[in-house]
Amino acid sequence: MTTTLVTAPTTSPVGRHRSYGRYLAGKILGAVASLFFVLVVNFFLFRVLPGDPARTLGRGRFSSAAQLAEFRHTYGLDESLPRQFVTFLHNTFTGQLGISLRYRVPVGDLIWERLWPTVMLVGTSTILATLIGVYIGMLGAWNRGGPFDRVSTGVTLTLYSMPEWWLGLLLIAGLAVGIGPLPGLFPTGGLHSTDVDPSSLKGVLDTAWHLTLPVITLTLAYLADYSLVMRSSLLDELGEDYLLTARAKGLRDIAVRRHHAVRNALLPTTTITAINIGFVVSGAITIETVFSIPGLGLLSSEALSIPDYWVLQGAFLVASGAVIVANLGANLLYGLLDPRVRT
Repeated sequence: MTTTLVTAPTTSPVGRHRSYGRYLAGKILGAVASLFFVLVVNFFLFRVLPGDPARTLGRGRFSSAAQLAEFRHTYGLDESLPRQFVTFLHNTFTGQLGISLRYRVPVGDLIWERLWPTVMLVGTSTILATLIGVYIGMLGAWNRGGPFDRVSTGVTLTLYSMPEWWLGLLLIAGLAVGIGPLPGLFPTGGLHSTDVDPSSLKGVLDTAWHLTLPVITLTLAYLADYSLVMRSSLLDELGEDYLLTARAKGLRDIAVRRHHAVRNALLPTTTITAINIGFVVSGAITIETVFSIPGLGLLSSEALSIPDYWVLQGAFLVASGAVIVANLGANLLYGLLDPRVRT
């Protein structure tokens, strides 16, 4: 009796670069589709409102039909809806976002002017909240159930539950206006003093002094985003088998935590940080309004009160595009750090 050995067909493993290439292409296509959806929503959002768009934009200033017709022709509202959409796409891709009804300047120039204060405010607070929050989450996970873990979790959750504008007002009352015999230490608002040149060294320091309270407010409000995610991820990693193997090889517990557990636990935090970077462009509307910071948030708030639809369209487009790009960057980075997500 003869025995026939049947070998299973071998399949060549898919190369890492080829697998990541397909992953990359899929994420880029998804980002492009999301951006196109944002463009469609951005166009139709202000055109599905009841009433005549020209009369709404004109805010009742037209006393004759000729003035109304001229306004429609100037802003292209007398064209068909498909033609308006094609013009909107062309203007968007060429950087022509319209003319502000309030400031009478191109919306692109206005957004670019207001972008830097927002980046300084929200960007600085995002970096500080990431560094401090990750460190708090690490210490809380290492000492789970201890006094530091309970206090830090309670404090960060309390700060997270507070409205940002209310926390900002508390800081203004306590540290800017002063309470009782305690004098105010910080400015109550604004980006810099009126008698200081912002481009000089004194002006830079003055701007940093004005941004101290807004940055502290946003940093405290964002701490829970990073500390709780880092704490949860690190607790999950501390129970993995590969850490037991590392300890069995003779590595000290502190080395196992820092060089093995923390690295893998940082993956979800990295994704959250990358996504939150996209929200830097959108700004913090309430904080910029409370502290009178002339950024994109305050610009959007002012445009809502008029309303200045061209500014709202431009701000919405820039903010949405930044989030989509940041989300794409987070997905691509996560695909490099953890190959399992490519499946």
